Order: sequence, then C-alpha cells, then structure tokens
Amino acid sequence: MGKPTGFKELDRQPLSREPVAERVGHWREFHLDWSEQAACDQGARCMNCSVPFCMSGCPLGNIIPDFNDLVYRGKWQEALYELHSTNNFPEFTGRVCPAPCEASCVLNINHDPVTIEYIERTIADRGWKEGWIVPQPPAERTGKTVAVVGSGPAGLATAFQLNRAGHSVTVFERHESVGGLLRFGIPDFKLGKDVVQRRVDQMEAEGVVFKTGVNVGRDYPSDRLKSDFDAVCLTGGSTVGRDLPIPGRELTGVHQAMEYLSQQNRVNAGHDVPASERISAEGKNVVVLGGGDTGSDCLGTAHRQGAAIVHQLELLPQPPTERPGNQPWPQWPVVLRISSSQEEGGNLDFNILTKKFTGSNGKLEKLHAVRLEWGPPDATGRPAMIEIPGSEFVLDVDLVLLAMGFVHPEPEGMLADLGVDLDPRGNVASDENKMTSVPGIFTAGDMTRGQSLVVWALAEGREAARGIDMHLMGRSNLPRSASTMPAM
Repeated sequence: MGKPTGFKELDRQPLSREPVAERVGHWREFHLDWSEQAACDQGARCMNCSVPFCMSGCPLGNIIPDFNDLVYRGKWQEALYELHSTNNFPEFTGRVCPAPCEASCVLNINHDPVTIEYIERTIADRGWKEGWIVPQPPAERTGKTVAVVGSGPAGLATAFQLNRAGHSVTVFERHESVGGLLRFGIPDFKLGKDVVQRRVDQMEAEGVVFKTGVNVGRDYPSDRLKSDFDAVCLTGGSTVGRDLPIPGRELTGVHQAMEYLSQQNRVNAGHDVPASERISAEGKNVVVLGGGDTGSDCLGTAHRQGAAIVHQLELLPQPPTERPGNQPWPQWPVVLRISSSQEEGGNLDFNILTKKFTGSNGKLEKLHAVRLEWGPPDATGRPAMIEIPGSEFVLDVDLVLLAMGFVHPEPEGMLADLGVDLDPRGNVASDENKMTSVPGIFTAGDMTRGQSLVVWALAEGREAARGIDMHLMGRSNLPRSASTMPAM
C-alpha cells in the first residue's frame, strides 16, 4: 500500500469526457486521458484491504490492489503484467464494463469507490503506446487442433489462451470481420474498432487462424468440426433478440436494436449500405424500447445521426438513486445509472407498456402505450403488472428500436446439427469444465450463460480454454477463472 492515507486525501476522479456538443458530432471515443499524476493519484486511493472484495466482484478475479499500487508507484510495465495475468483484453473491459469490482470496493460502503475500470484501461493503453504489448507465439506446439466458432469476447479469450498453451487454433466467424459483439454490437464511440483490431492482429501474429465469412452449418458442414479438429468450442453468443408481438409490429420503421447498431458500425467502417436498406434516425421522432445498455447505445447512435427527438421507454420502475437495503454491499446494487448517451439528451421514462403501433400504407406513424403500476407478487413470485386506467397516451414516431435484450442462441443450424443439449432457457448446456453433452465439444460466453457482460464472456472463455486443455492433454497449466472458484 503505497499511500496509506490516499483514500482520505484524494477524491475519485473519473476520466473526463468531451463536451456533449462536441462528441455528438463524431463517432470517435470521447474520453480524455488522465495526466500521469492524475493516474497515480487514483491508484493511491486503493486501501489495499486485507480482504479485497473488489477481486471477488470481478468475474476475472483481476488482482486489483496490486496493479493499483503499481500504478501509484509509476511501475506501469509491471502493472500491465499483473493485469494480463488474469485479463487477456483489459482495454475492452476498461471501456465497456459496468465495473462490478467498483460496486464491491470497500470504499464504496460509505464513499466513492476506486476508479478501477479507468485504471485498467489506462494501463492497457499505456502498454500499447509504449510497445510493451507484442506478439508472443508459443515456443512449442502440442500438435492438437481446436476450432472456436464465434469471434466475440468469449471466442477471442478462448482462442488466445489455447494458442498460448501451444494448440493450433482456428476461429470461424460468420461475419466479414472479427470481433462479434465488440465489432458489430458496441458503437464506435464506446469502443473504437482499432482497439479491437490491434488485438486481432496480435493474435494472428501469434499463430491464431481467423476464417471470416464462414457460417458453420451453412458454409462449412457442422460435422466437419468433429472430424477436422481435436476439440471444438462454441462461442456464438445469444443472438435471438426479444421481440414485441403486438399489433403493428410488421410496419416499416420497427427494427431490432442490433440490426440498427451493427449497420451503423458497418457504415463507420466504410461499408456501402444501399439507401433502401439504411436505418437512419436523421430528422426523425425515435422511440427506443428498453432502458439497458443496448438501449443507451441506440440512444447515442440516434443522437449522432441527427434525430429530432428520442424517447427511451422502460417497462420496469425507475430504480432508486441509492443502494437499496435488500442489496447490501458488496452485492451489485440495482440503482439508477445515467449513461453517457443519456447525458447527451433524450427523454427517459419508466413504467411504460407499449400496446400497439399504427400507421398508414405500411409505414409506422404512432406508438400507443399505457402507464403501469406494480402490485404484490403473483403466483410466480413476480410483481403484478397493472395498467393505470386513463393513463393511455400516443407518441408520433418514425422509428422504433427494440432493445429489450436477447433470449437465447439460434437453435437451428449448427446447434441442431451437432446435437448438443440445451437448458430450459434455450442456452447450450455444459458441465463444470464447459463441455457440452457431446464429448469434445465445449461452449462459453452468452451461448451457454445467456445474455451477460463482456467481462463474464472473457471469464467464460478462459474457463473453457482450461477445460479444453485438460481434455486434450490430461492436465492444464492454464488458470481457473475466478467465476468458478469458491467465494471469499
């Protein structure tokens, strides 16, 4: 602990952001870097608790007190080594993670937590800037081959770990570029695609083979995975979006959020999207249904496209601003969090149920909704949803974006071909080593866990890599994921 009184003397200071008026005019990341002194000061706020609850709050088990102290001492290269020991891609989590570690920080009991997420990002960015992150191909190869299907965060983490262990890894991606959700789902202003690509380039230089534009089950027979490779890991994500089967859903102007977000990311990357297929909020009245991260990503994208007005509507009640009593520290609290996109504008409203869409000539024109209140739990244990009489209202709308989450992976095609068991929610079932019901076929990330966080996908990928290594070699030196270890 470099500065015992740091948490008493220094305030939490997150990375600054460009002013709203500036950042909505471009698609670039808008956080501003700390000075060297500011970064050291933030590291100095870490209390180096005897029991670091921040580590148990992190699915990856990042050794947070150690790298905080190293940053305070100016030992940046050592901090990077410590961070990489548990997290393959800290520049990803340092940008898009909601930081459950900070919710578990001991300081967060009655004060502002340490800026762990931004410290993590700063360490990784410093590593790239200084040239400390370079390809490290394995000294020896095992002769074993592994296929990873899906190149999102779980697939990349799986491939990274297995390649470093000496196995020959081929990653299949059905889209034209590597990255999955990181590439196509998260807007550029939150995660620049150059940040993703430099890791892909590193992995290629270390020997990982990426095959893009290959849809396993269509372009590449699923059965060939079992004959061509010694092991397979399925990391295709949870890609079936939750729909809204109400009158008017078929009208032109109602779209799934991921259809909208991925198209804009492709436009930013220089892809030619025909005008007839373009989904644009420019000059339009927009409604985003869903108050989570995906909804906020749609909100920020609509701002940058020049929407006339954006309403973000959430079915559930507004969360409290303070940690509720039934979610004590160090649990993750459900509280009201204002995203950077919500800072930029728009109307956020809660307790809203959309009843139908109407329009003319097949084109969306209006959204019809009603306000809700929530009664005592019903027989299922869920609060009863009660429509408030006389609270009906109508919004003029040109574009509706469904950002209500994802339900499960696509069951047809590859999963059906391989015959892997699914759990009651429709996700791929797996054992404690991430193996599916089919020997030699493993799974990780949202495909087995359900819709979750990037940090959980990385943890799942690392755990699957260890399971595969054990399966192939009879033992493994790869570390266990913190998410599978007993709680402190």
